[in-house]
Amino acid sequence: MICWLNSLGILGSSDSESSPVWRLTGEASGYNLYAPPVPERRQLPLIGQPQPERADAARNRQKIIDVASRMIAERGAGDLSLDEVARVAGVGVGTVYRRFGDRNGLVFALLDERERRFQSAFFAGPPPLGPGAPAGERVTAFLHALVDRIAAQQELFLLLEQGGKKGGFSGPYRVHHIHLATLLAEARPDADAPFLADALLAPINARLIALQTEERGMTIEAIKSGLTALAAAVTRV
Repeated sequence: MICWLNSLGILGSSDSESSPVWRLTGEASGYNLYAPPVPERRQLPLIGQPQPERADAARNRQKIIDVASRMIAERGAGDLSLDEVARVAGVGVGTVYRRFGDRNGLVFALLDERERRFQSAFFAGPPPLGPGAPAGERVTAFLHALVDRIAAQQELFLLLEQGGKKGGFSGPYRVHHIHLATLLAEARPDADAPFLADALLAPINARLIALQTEERGMTIEAIKSGLTALAAAVTRV
């Protein structure tokens, strides 16, 4: 039932206090799950391992991210252009494309810092979002926190969902899905946890939340209330 989680090396009790924090990493838009190295354990260099980032490259990367963040704050994310970001940042267009690949890659970078804090909270923070609460309670807490997470950077998530074939199903979605499926496998060992995880995540997307709040007049609390009922139905044995 849950051997697919074992194969990923992430399955463990939801009460574990040593759950790893996974993040997005990789060049351009080729993001993968990444587990930080175990503390106080020396790692031998591997052939083909990426070299540490040069200081000038790190400065350019931060400059690009700062410019993009400022542009979005001033006029929204809808017209974000990598060419204009490069011009305002004072770097070559090729530098931006080599570093981020496409607009989705830049969006991932802008989302990354908050995403890492979010992942740290649900993997190792206090309950009920973090370890220490029953799996069913953690499912509900995670769904509520994810709504807040998307609402806080809604325009960026809208861009992410619009880009490419996978859209919002790449990057952070994979991490969220694995975590939620792990909890569901514990709460409902008789059920298809990966499918149920997709079903619970389906209504939590920037486009639907925008429709619900802007056109239907729903509050974030009303959305969370609906998700509470949905989670209760799914986790009920």
